[in-house]
Amino acid sequence: MIDRYLGRADMFVLFDPDLKSLCVLTDEGEGVCELKNLATRVEYQGQGYATRLLEHVFRHYRGKYSNMLVGTGENPRILAFYERRGFVFSHRLKNFFTDNYREPIVEEGVQLVDMICLKKVFAAVGKA
Repeated sequence: MIDRYLGRADMFVLFDPDLKSLCVLTDEGEGVCELKNLATRVEYQGQGYATRLLEHVFRHYRGKYSNMLVGTGENPRILAFYERRGFVFSHRLKNFFTDNYREPIVEEGVQLVDMICLKKVFAAVGKA
């Protein structure tokens, strides 16, 4: 799946002083970008690195895009992470993980089936 979009994506990497977190975003047209990947090294998870990286990305893209999308598995902890950063439920893609990956995708012991799509609307330029 990553090979489908990596060539047209922007990658952001947070070092402090070594690699902590990274994310990949794509331009989906019509003022929309999509957060395709967000990952933090296991030993640094829960320390705010992904939040800091996302805050940087939000500042970087504000004014260029009106909306940011992200798709994730149906994991309450991950969904809450995005909701705390201003994302709201947009739609569900039924069977996304089972239809698009050869091997099962398992997160925290649960096989992912549907993708939950969330959206963050950026304030208009010049607004808070």
